[in-house]
Amino acid sequence: MLSRILYTENLKMIQLRAIPLFIVVLFFISCEKNIDLDINQVEPVLVVDGKIESDQPPFIILTNSLSYFKTLGADVIGNAFVRNAEVFVSNGIQTHKLKEYSLQLIPGFTSYFYSNDPANPATAFTGRLNTSYSLTIRSAGKEYTSTTTIPGLNATLDSVWVKPAPQNPDSLNRILFLRITDPPGKGNYVRYFTKKNGGEFLPGENSVFDDQIIDGTTFDVQLAPGINRNNPPKSDSNFFRRGDTITLKFCDIDRNTFNFWNTWEFSYQSIGNPFAQPNVVIGNISNGALGAFSGYAPRFRTIVAQ
Repeated sequence: MLSRILYTENLKMIQLRAIPLFIVVLFFISCEKNIDLDINQVEPVLVVDGKIESDQPPFIILTNSLSYFKTLGADVIGNAFVRNAEVFVSNGIQTHKLKEYSLQLIPGFTSYFYSNDPANPATAFTGRLNTSYSLTIRSAGKEYTSTTTIPGLNATLDSVWVKPAPQNPDSLNRILFLRITDPPGKGNYVRYFTKKNGGEFLPGENSVFDDQIIDGTTFDVQLAPGINRNNPPKSDSNFFRRGDTITLKFCDIDRNTFNFWNTWEFSYQSIGNPFAQPNVVIGNISNGALGAFSGYAPRFRTIVAQ
């Protein structure tokens, strides 16, 4: 939409400047010079997508960053996964070495991840509320570390409901609302996901919130459906549909997890926008690696949209 507005507004200016611009182009044709840019090749860096949820084992995906100019394909993405790394997660009492697993997503494309090793049950554990965790990764002669916390269940979920979309109330489109009570004392952070009709949990486009403004209050908030950022948005991406079974996954998170996803989502939404402010994604992995190790304390609510 923004590009269309800019195009329409600038079209008249382009027409007014066409003749002078043509003269300038003719003037400089004789001065044309080829410029070869020597773009430095940057070494790949480790990218960490790690999480631990209450009552769930740790789950870590490791990849190498890709060149901006590389043509993406199944083989390129498949080769980006980091194999044979040593990955350890500790809860302060037990330290468990994770096992590498493979998962074929589609024919010819296999992904890899690290999680609990059933061969070492004595040290394996799942996430618990109000517990901190440390992550250690050893790969290609380098060591990377991170920490995260699964907080307690701070916010109170009072109720979840849907309404007809106000833009077209006679249609089947529905919007989701949540009433929530934030406890007194700033420093609470949340992230949400939604699932429709047995699909997968997907984060909202703006999936994280803090309590800087709403501290200690009860308020209603509209939650957009979670989106798959690998697919182009559809015209009804902002709505649920009447008859949908909607499951809300509402997670308390710590500040580092909030900072990562808050800056990541801002950066993602700014891609291609020439007016966006410069932004740095704030990860929590040491030694120059990208990404984050995140802790989640989830709660679930399921309703059928009427």
